[in-house]
Amino acid sequence: MLFNSLKFLVFFIAVFGGYWSIRPIMQKLGKLSYVVSFQNLLLLLASYTFYAAWNVKFLGLILASSVLDYWVGKRMSNTRSDWKRKALLGLSLAFNLGMLGLFKYFDFFSESFADLLHSLGMSINPVVLGLALPVGISFYTFQTLSYSIDVYRNKIPAEKKLLTFLVYVAYFPQLVAGPIERANRFLPQLKSARSFSYAMAVDGCRQILWGFFKKVVVADTCALFANEVFTPGYDGGGIQVALGILFFTLQIYGDFSGYSDIAIGISKLMGIQLMQNFATPYFSRNIGEFWRRWHISLSTWFRDYLYIPLGGSRTKPLKNILIIFLVSGFWHGANWTFILWGAYHALLFVPLFLMGKNRSHLDSLGSSGTAAFWIKELPAVLTTFTLVAIGWVFFRAESINHAYQVFLGLTSTAYVDFPMWSSFDWAWVGLYASIMVFIEFWGRKHEHPLQGLNIPIFFRWALYLLLTLLVTHHFGDEAQFIYFQF
Repeated sequence: MLFNSLKFLVFFIAVFGGYWSIRPIMQKLGKLSYVVSFQNLLLLLASYTFYAAWNVKFLGLILASSVLDYWVGKRMSNTRSDWKRKALLGLSLAFNLGMLGLFKYFDFFSESFADLLHSLGMSINPVVLGLALPVGISFYTFQTLSYSIDVYRNKIPAEKKLLTFLVYVAYFPQLVAGPIERANRFLPQLKSARSFSYAMAVDGCRQILWGFFKKVVVADTCALFANEVFTPGYDGGGIQVALGILFFTLQIYGDFSGYSDIAIGISKLMGIQLMQNFATPYFSRNIGEFWRRWHISLSTWFRDYLYIPLGGSRTKPLKNILIIFLVSGFWHGANWTFILWGAYHALLFVPLFLMGKNRSHLDSLGSSGTAAFWIKELPAVLTTFTLVAIGWVFFRAESINHAYQVFLGLTSTAYVDFPMWSSFDWAWVGLYASIMVFIEFWGRKHEHPLQGLNIPIFFRWALYLLLTLLVTHHFGDEAQFIYFQF
């Protein structure tokens, strides 16, 4: 069930209506103390219905993971024995990472091992399970693991109510593609009754609108061209290949950040605040800043649960940096291209770390004044954007050889016309991308760009109407979000 589908629209209207009917009904019955339980019960039923729409067989997996980590947390909170707590944490890690490894990485390791033996002159037939990847497993696995680790570290108390914890793991807006929430932020919201906030709901609607614009208008339009250029065997000219890389760079941002905006906006309509997952990353002035602004919930997860425990910047920092980027790449998919993508970003990040500039640019773009923006910041932004775009080739390519062919295509002097793209199409996609870049830059200091539109009300509503018309015009194709495959 995709956000960009009529089926989800009907589903959400029903959930929204039922959810906000609970408080007045309980008030009439004199049972206000039951509001939280019934709100969470409805959220759980909605979340499992949402997930079952993808594949009902995997409901058992997410339920098993949830119940296990709930039990582990309760047991850890009831014992002071260090070895028992470590054993319980080990059980959580083994089960969750074991399931993730089985479904996502088993075939990769089996085939890679067979390839290694073949290179040594030994041939074996790899064992390939061919299991379907449960939607969202990489996201909810990390969410449950962070809970178990935080309970083990005594950073949070174990959750007492199973219902609350089940909602924490399966909450439908962010279940399949994040943001990856932390228990210390999310659980307290689920343990108190939510009241409808008009201001929060209005802001949520704005964020949903902006998310849909980035997804169905910008990302899905750019995908038409990017998919053609990234088709194996494509023999177009260098200009077309460069444009294909540019369009995929815009596509993946519009697609993934668009999903996050929709998920966060929907949650605001439910009286729940999720963490910000993107902060205009393409306006970053170096790679360090890019990773502070891109997929924030994942990058901070790796920082807190892997980088710092490994020793952070105190003990063998270069090794730790390399591990973090390689694991981050591998988290995205079982392919050497993702590992190479992670290694590429590590190579870009290490020089900044050695020069002590990895934590530079903590302020917003343009804060240093107009002159500094044009002379120093804009060239830095364009350089960083180009480096990131180059990295996306590894991310999008189907194999390392495919990535090499794409890079080789940049040097081609051939010219190939695109019958599916008229000059009219080019004008529209250029306009859509320009609108996205302009509004993102304008609202770069806010959680989402439509939040800080300090313009006369007539022009503000004209913009809302324009975005709504564009979204409505492009709505209906139901193109899947890229990050659903991870």
